[in-house]
Amino acid sequence: MDWRYLDLRKPENLLIFKVQTTAEAAMREFWLQNNFMEIHTPKILGAPSESGAELFTLDYFEGKAYLAQSPQFYKQMAIAAGFERVFEIGPVFRADPSFTSRHMTEFTGVDMEFGWIESHEDVMCMQERWLAYVYQRVKDAHGEEIKERLGVDIVVPTVPFPRLTMAKAQEILREVGYIVPADKKGDIDPGGERVLGQYVKEHFNHDFVFVTDWPIAVRPFYHMRHPDNPGLTRSFDLLACGLEITTGAQREHRLDVLKAQALEKGLHFEPIQFYLDFFRFGCPPHGGFGLGLSRLLMVMLGLQNIREAVFLFRGPNRLTP
Repeated sequence: MDWRYLDLRKPENLLIFKVQTTAEAAMREFWLQNNFMEIHTPKILGAPSESGAELFTLDYFEGKAYLAQSPQFYKQMAIAAGFERVFEIGPVFRADPSFTSRHMTEFTGVDMEFGWIESHEDVMCMQERWLAYVYQRVKDAHGEEIKERLGVDIVVPTVPFPRLTMAKAQEILREVGYIVPADKKGDIDPGGERVLGQYVKEHFNHDFVFVTDWPIAVRPFYHMRHPDNPGLTRSFDLLACGLEITTGAQREHRLDVLKAQALEKGLHFEPIQFYLDFFRFGCPPHGGFGLGLSRLLMVMLGLQNIREAVFLFRGPNRLTP
């Protein structure tokens, strides 16, 4: 990392960023072909954009501000404003003290939101078509060089991707003898994700799987809940080769329900009043997802560490060059 300007001269590393450029271009191509608009949301915020954890705080004149963990609230504002289909590719900040092969404190987020959906199934259908398009464009442009330099044969994923409910995923983990840590109740830890990835490869011959219908305890207040089972949300994670690369959901667009869910999560209205106001005059049913660009490149190119998939890495003890 100290000598990154020389390290990037390696043909293998140069190729990674050629692939990144092609992948981002393909993402935009697909969305533009499907009537999406690109937006650019603020990265300096007056209120937390997610749970309030893992926030970078900074002095802002006479007050306090935060670096954006997600463009979530502003994507939803665009839907309420009548934009209907939006996307953004931009920086995301997480004050996460993790020292792992898959975490960074600053990364490039790929976000999408669109309206007039029936459920989170519509979001998953859109994402799997989008990813298959991206993989095909990368394979067409760089497939031979990737195979030669990185030893990876790009496989364009077939659609539809397999789907497992969270309940089914937990059942599978129990069947194979994997014990999810007690502090991950209702969730899956990285080891469990890897085991699920292996299971899906063996039983579905697929590198991707949507894990759906997460319990409310581990999802944000703005996720819509199942009408026939209010303990579950209309949400999903996408695992790729056993690595979580996406979180998505149908959002709650009904103001009274949204307020009730915020109170249930122990949130005060004052910090998020601006967000609640987005829904005061009506908003269509909508949903979307957020994806980490570098994690996608890790999976696509068979990289072992996320530091290889980013131009300059930022972590808890890395601020230079």
